Amino acid sequence: MLAVDDANHHRFQPDMAAGTEPTTTPRVLSVIAFALERLVARNEGLVAESAGLMGQSLNVFHGVRAPTISIPKYLERIYKYTNCSPSCFVVGYVYIDRLLHKHPDSLVISLNVHRLLVTSVMVASKMLDDVHYNNAFFARVGGVSNGELNRLEIEMLFMLDFGVVVSSRVFENYCLYLEKEMLWNGAGHRMEKPILPTSVDQVTEFSVEDTQSSSSPPLMAD
Repeated sequence: MLAVDDANHHRFQPDMAAGTEPTTTPRVLSVIAFALERLVARNEGLVAESAGLMGQSLNVFHGVRAPTISIPKYLERIYKYTNCSPSCFVVGYVYIDRLLHKHPDSLVISLNVHRLLVTSVMVASKMLDDVHYNNAFFARVGGVSNGELNRLEIEMLFMLDFGVVVSSRVFENYCLYLEKEMLWNGAGHRMEKPILPTSVDQVTEFSVEDTQSSSSPPLMAD
């Protein structure tokens, strides 16, 4: 399962080659991260006011504690290691938004946002990308076990009523929305617009439950 008891701590050492060049991160990831960070900050206040009674529909995605890796860094990690097209992140954002509309008592908070992201982007990659990694690889990148990610994928699909098709019109509307988010918040430049589409590198293994800062792929412990 995602959260491991303290008695079962284990560490994974980075196995990326030291000379690996950094991947240029599409600006759309920063915009999505900003939108989600604002949403999480607002919802954390709502949860505190309701004494934890709100937002229980997404409990399956909850961890025992909020990961220390930030939302922007987590999205960068997924992009760097999975080679997902930028469109997958937009469509993943659409899936999360659909969840919130289908389940109005759902709240995206620090305990679930990372699992929602890795699950939604993985599902989107299967829908959009001609070549994509399997669940086991996404699990390694996302810091969860393979079995956990398999379960989260099934949960998300059922919660969406398997509504994972995103039309070009809907995709365009979300791109416009995200671009407005950037412009409204003083970024001063336009977001590059992803295109909706008609070999395995080594990756640092980690747990989403905890992180340690590092200039190389982070050493993480659960």
